[in-house]
Amino acid sequence: MAQTRLFFRAPKAVAAPAYAALEREFEDDGLPLAILEIDEAADVHEVSLYADEGIDSALRRMRAVAGDAEIGREDLPDIDWVARSLEGLKPVRVGRFLVHGSHDRAFRRAGDIAVEIEAGLAFGTGHHGTTAGCLEMIGRVVRAESPTSALDLGAGSAVLAIAAAKLARIPVLATDIDPVATRVARANIRLNGVGPFVEAATAPGFHHPLFAARGPFDLIVANILARPLMKLAPGMAQNLAPGGSIILSGILDAQRDAVLAAYVGQRFRHVRTTHRDGWVTLHLKR
Repeated sequence: MAQTRLFFRAPKAVAAPAYAALEREFEDDGLPLAILEIDEAADVHEVSLYADEGIDSALRRMRAVAGDAEIGREDLPDIDWVARSLEGLKPVRVGRFLVHGSHDRAFRRAGDIAVEIEAGLAFGTGHHGTTAGCLEMIGRVVRAESPTSALDLGAGSAVLAIAAAKLARIPVLATDIDPVATRVARANIRLNGVGPFVEAATAPGFHHPLFAARGPFDLIVANILARPLMKLAPGMAQNLAPGGSIILSGILDAQRDAVLAAYVGQRFRHVRTTHRDGWVTLHLKR
């Protein structure tokens, strides 16, 4: 699907707070944002928003933040940008996990838990600080607790579900609200040979009957965004088995305390926080 870039240019004093406001405005939509210095001497910064649908609505919401700045529009060619970007990405090593593309199989070592992820229209390649943080935390929790079942909520490419299944050899349910992501997840599950362990499904919210049929879970991993995670706190409590753990990410450093408060309100206790590239990953128990 072709994408549209909406953008405006302004001095840093205007562009930086506008960019922060747009992050809050579009957080639940999951739309990519960027800010770039165009001309240091003239103090010109460019703020961009990328969308593939709902362009008119996105334009109105962006205009409300941009003030007097003129908003430009650029229609981008219909290119699989994820596939294009992965061509130059190097393998990612997190503990025993190695996340790589098909062109980097030679990087595997004896003892690696290799997760091969093909380029696809779904989030999760291991290169983002949130994904790497979750992989690190999955390794810790599986070693310490030996869970017997797991849920990857908002699975995207299913990199986390595949990693958990390969490490623990346990059944894992990988769900996403996006059917495109589910198709990508299923392809990656087949590619990694974990079909007997991992089931991918499109399931919007904990009200889907699949969660009741497969849960409660000893381990729940959710790498989403802060606001949706806060809303999901009651559902997490209902679907976690006694003594189980949850791993949460997609949370900026500044959002940590708000997310943690939502889960403390559901009688979760904080075990550990890790930090990577401005993002945090939380380990909680109830």
